[in-house]
Amino acid sequence: MTKTAPAQWTNWGGTASCTPDSLLVPQSIDELAAAVHAAAERGATVKPVGAGHSFSEIAVAPGVQVAMSGFRGVRDVDLPNKRITLGAGTNLHQIPGILEPLGLAMTNLGDVDRQTVSGATSTGTHGTGGAFGGISTQIRGVTLVDGTGQVRTVGENDPDLKAAALGLGALGIITDITLQLVDAYAIQAVEAPADADETIDGFLDNVANIDHYEFYWFPHTACALTKTNTRLPADTPSSGPGRARRYLDDELISNRLYRVLCGISAKQPRVVPTINQLAGRVLSARTYTDRSDKIFISNRDVRFREIEYAIPLEAVPEALREVRATIDRRGYKVSFPIEVRAAAADDLLLSTAHGRATGYIAVHRYVGDDLPDSQAYFRDIEDVMIAHGGRPHWGKMHTRDADYLRGVYPRFDDFLAVRDRFDPQRTFANPYLRTALGE
Repeated sequence: MTKTAPAQWTNWGGTASCTPDSLLVPQSIDELAAAVHAAAERGATVKPVGAGHSFSEIAVAPGVQVAMSGFRGVRDVDLPNKRITLGAGTNLHQIPGILEPLGLAMTNLGDVDRQTVSGATSTGTHGTGGAFGGISTQIRGVTLVDGTGQVRTVGENDPDLKAAALGLGALGIITDITLQLVDAYAIQAVEAPADADETIDGFLDNVANIDHYEFYWFPHTACALTKTNTRLPADTPSSGPGRARRYLDDELISNRLYRVLCGISAKQPRVVPTINQLAGRVLSARTYTDRSDKIFISNRDVRFREIEYAIPLEAVPEALREVRATIDRRGYKVSFPIEVRAAAADDLLLSTAHGRATGYIAVHRYVGDDLPDSQAYFRDIEDVMIAHGGRPHWGKMHTRDADYLRGVYPRFDDFLAVRDRFDPQRTFANPYLRTALGE
């Protein structure tokens, strides 16, 4: 096992950092188990680190930091049951290339694929679609090293999987994940500008009738951008804008030009409404068809800070109106659009969609925006979401603690009971988990 001198670690959004006491890069589960056992014996804490795409401090490792680069790739393929077991350090962007020759695909994805599969599932990463759950709902088994250094296999019929499939890194260090897949499929994507009020009013109907629906509202405007994704057979021919046009839209405009505009807005906040109005007016409709992952995933180069809350699906329209009123009343100048998505109810203990059809409202601030203003904005938006029984995304910034979270998660204490068995000494604790799960 490689042990290297620790260096400062910072996440992608620049919202969390630490300098661990040591950094380990195990190459086998036996090495990892021995390292965790040794740390537990001396009372040290251990945290794995993935791609650093969580905005919260969930991956901060004050003690021993474990890099998961030694746990990548395919462990097993079960074609008859359409399942695959992957090393936990496998990045989401690596998975489509693995699955395409098998004629399989993931049931659903979010819009970013830089995360490791264990990091994404442990924090509740999700896409959109009223009939589809988050990525963690695709898990059918995990192997992990618990807080004493014991290797545990948690299978499909083990009730502890309801905790381990979305475990916040509190139960152990996951080494292998078994995913339930589906036959490969294509998606037809339709992106179109729309009136914000009409889009908000029609959100629930669109979620009910469209496979994967989401929209973005541009603050200070009446402009929205809707994204309608319809699942099609895998052999559907690709169509739509060519490579040059896609590069122009997705890279030059959505990333490079947008970065310039955000930089201008950060220095001159008064121009934000004008820039957002311009952005809303120049949006044009486009339709294209491609392999599912190529439709789900968007390249995100402009760095930002983010909070996201899950609320009952039916509460989304009213909550959005309250968000708009808050921005107007408080005079915030918000350059980033607000993203609105949906997911089906599930039964994972700490899933943001546990027990209820769920809507997600995500608000962002450019990383260069004034920090105190951004923090005040996030606090005010949190107040709106809390009033609707909101559950914060575990991988996004939030200020909720165990007392609050116990009130919005019916099986919160059931998760803590599993934690007591898997990590009795709190080997995997860090400041974030002490706040979110309690001491």
